[in-house]
Amino acid sequence: MSTDESILTRRGVVAAGAVVAAAALTACTTHGKENASPAPKDTPAGPTDKALAKTADIPVGGGVIIGDTVVTQQNAGSFVGLSSVCTHAGCKVASVSGGTINCTCHGSKYRLDGSVSQGPAVEPLAAKPVRVVGDSVVSG
Repeated sequence: MSTDESILTRRGVVAAGAVVAAAALTACTTHGKENASPAPKDTPAGPTDKALAKTADIPVGGGVIIGDTVVTQQNAGSFVGLSSVCTHAGCKVASVSGGTINCTCHGSKYRLDGSVSQGPAVEPLAAKPVRVVGDSVVSG
């Protein structure tokens, strides 16, 4: 292949690439399409979309387990979110009663703030952000 043929071949490839790119851009445009509309935007989830429980359902001096979250209310109006996974062996805590969060796998107990009350666990339950919106406790 001579030098001139190589140049023409490269030019041909570049030109073909430009044609393909132009065609792709034209296909993506909404110009001339009567029913074209912008893509729908994602709307952020509202507070009610992340509701864990009603505040009235969480007893003062107790708590509830909702999925992977424990919500406690040690003092009236003060809600705490915690992971429901026991830090000893990864079991899910089973109940909130007698002022403690209880794991029945090996007997660990946690205070309503997540700190260890009774081992074998030595690490507190991980905190999870919660807040009150209206009459609900929501995650986040």
